[in-house]
Amino acid sequence: MKKPFYRLVVSLITLAVLAAACYTVPETGRRGFSFFSPNQEISLGASAFEDIKRNEKISTDAAHNRRVQEVGRRIALQAEDHMPGVPWEFVVFDGDDTINAFALPGGKVGVYTGLLNLAESDDELAAVIGHEIAHVTARHGTERMSRAMAMAAAGIGLGAAVSGRDEQTQTAVLIAYGLGSTVGVELPHSRRTESEADEIGILYAARAGYDPRGAVRFWERMMEVSAGRASPPEFLSTHPSDTTRINNLNRLMPQAMEEYEKATGRRLN
Repeated sequence: MKKPFYRLVVSLITLAVLAAACYTVPETGRRGFSFFSPNQEISLGASAFEDIKRNEKISTDAAHNRRVQEVGRRIALQAEDHMPGVPWEFVVFDGDDTINAFALPGGKVGVYTGLLNLAESDDELAAVIGHEIAHVTARHGTERMSRAMAMAAAGIGLGAAVSGRDEQTQTAVLIAYGLGSTVGVELPHSRRTESEADEIGILYAARAGYDPRGAVRFWERMMEVSAGRASPPEFLSTHPSDTTRINNLNRLMPQAMEEYEKATGRRLN
């Protein structure tokens, strides 16, 4: 098979695979892609979550668990239309110094006690749990895995394409590809999905009857806690800066407040 024809065949197959794997992100309408089916996502997430539960200490604090279960259950109901039949699971992990929460594909959400201590109200906690639930319904976890697989395949193809060049040229090309794909493609995409989860999550929380203004209060407090800590510039980070997040949330607030007023039957100024 001649090289130009071979490349054409490979390109057509790649496009077909990507087209078959495309899906629409709820609320935002963005087109994403994942090489994993929803059933595979549930299996992957369940397996990984079991590993985490074996290795992390699960909190036995009744108040913490009751709070997370209640907020999680109410928000998950709002996501049911976007991902029906998901076996949602919300677990509190001990870690007063860990101000963090996470989500795995297939509806597995973990919250550390350090974050619960920081979130002073359920409205603030709802912003975080809504964000994590949004990662699940937007399929961000397996999208990230799929993008990594695609980028790796592209790197292999690039390596093959320059294999006839001298070693110095090959090294320079592959380094440039690695840097460009990370800083120019993957990090911006990661920040985009974090902002997307904020957007979807604040709508879920509002529809569940939680005041979306709690999201801004939470991130303002996070900014105070992290003040003075060394952090990379935003363009080298997987997450938007706290300031960027707050600005984005304020931009989304009119729509979120409208959803909140519909859910609670109250008209707020």
